[in-house]
Amino acid sequence: MLRRVAISCLLAALALPAAARTRPHYGGTLSVEVMGNPLANPGGLARRLIFEGLTTLDSEGAVQPDLAVDWRSSEMDHRWQFTLRSGVRFQDGSRLTAAAVVNSLDHSCRKNCPWSDVQAAGSDVIFTSGSPMPHLPALLAAGEFLITLTKGVNGLPPRNPVGTGPFKFTSNAKGVVTLAAYGDCWQGRPFVDSVEIRGHRSIANQWLDLNVGRADVVQVPPEMLSQARQQQLTVAVSPPVTLVALELSTAGALANPKLRAAIAAAVGRGALFNVIFQKQGDLTAALLPQQLTGYAFLFSTKQNLSKAIALRGSIQPPLLRLAAEGHGAMQLAAQRIVLNLREAGFRVQMVAGDPYHADMILRGLPLAGNNPAAVMERLLLSAGQSQAVTADSPAALYRVEKGVLDRHTIVPLLDLPRAWAISGRVRNLSLRADGMPNLADTWLENAP
Repeated sequence: MLRRVAISCLLAALALPAAARTRPHYGGTLSVEVMGNPLANPGGLARRLIFEGLTTLDSEGAVQPDLAVDWRSSEMDHRWQFTLRSGVRFQDGSRLTAAAVVNSLDHSCRKNCPWSDVQAAGSDVIFTSGSPMPHLPALLAAGEFLITLTKGVNGLPPRNPVGTGPFKFTSNAKGVVTLAAYGDCWQGRPFVDSVEIRGHRSIANQWLDLNVGRADVVQVPPEMLSQARQQQLTVAVSPPVTLVALELSTAGALANPKLRAAIAAAVGRGALFNVIFQKQGDLTAALLPQQLTGYAFLFSTKQNLSKAIALRGSIQPPLLRLAAEGHGAMQLAAQRIVLNLREAGFRVQMVAGDPYHADMILRGLPLAGNNPAAVMERLLLSAGQSQAVTADSPAALYRVEKGVLDRHTIVPLLDLPRAWAISGRVRNLSLRADGMPNLADTWLENAP
């Protein structure tokens, strides 16, 4: 309850205008709408409310304790020992133990893990690896590694998602995931009684529901930020938290590095930024944002069709398949990239379905965090490239990044923020380091 008390005291002490001077109180149902699946792993909003990690990132991107209260490394970062918070219980009443954490991590990370082995030792969880893991505390804050209950009190897997977070799963019916406040959460009870998250909603329907009072929190795609402000919506916007990038396969038709280099040179970022994403975010040809490293400007963002054609030379690759994760602007961006590549002499078609059967994937990669080396390692891990980033200076980090970019397996395009529009009755909504809304401390004005 300390977090709730601190918020109440802070608000009472601030000299706010009368219209904004509201005291937090309990009750009510918060209605949220999203385009995707709220329970999708790893980025579903409901997952962030049900589950917690060993660590978390605060609003500034710094690593903070969560289910682990302390951690220490040894053997030159080849071994890490995390001590669990005592007294924490899962939402079914069972205790959080080191064995439960190990079971969860073994279930969620079966390959391409940042560690080689994880074991329970009393109230500690021990990670070991043949390679150094300098940024393991930051990596464990990622959505992939949130702790879930894999065996209930009866020894069987639970039928529904069970975690230790501020909200517990109650139902998933008719496209609505319903969560109830978890009163025994170690962080204290959330203010709202419940959260209803309606998934697979178009932006048009989300905004309509917000305007007529059927929704309290809805998504604002980056390309629609200006439109949202013109409509005088109250919008919370994060810093750039997503790198839109083109991932290229190193197998099959694109095993030839010259062809991958030709594709990287052929992509025109300008049209993506100016037209499709409506000048939101930042153009980039770097993995990490300029504000995080200070050297991103050294990587040119200019399209170079003549170079692309020269690199392709007389090679006539077979028909390439391009897939795009997401909807709306991501699909339009992929279509524009198809046109770019055809100008360079490639035969390309967009494909639907499983994107991992494609030669190229347009997708978003995570940028959350304030440690550049840790952010890069997290980004590469998300792209399926397990690589410890041990750089300890901007110059060393630049060399690592240039080495990755020179392989042309990831072609960075844009850094984008995440944004949400909120109704007039929502109070104290903040965004996490990854741009997702933190609803545990949010309350509703005039809640019943």
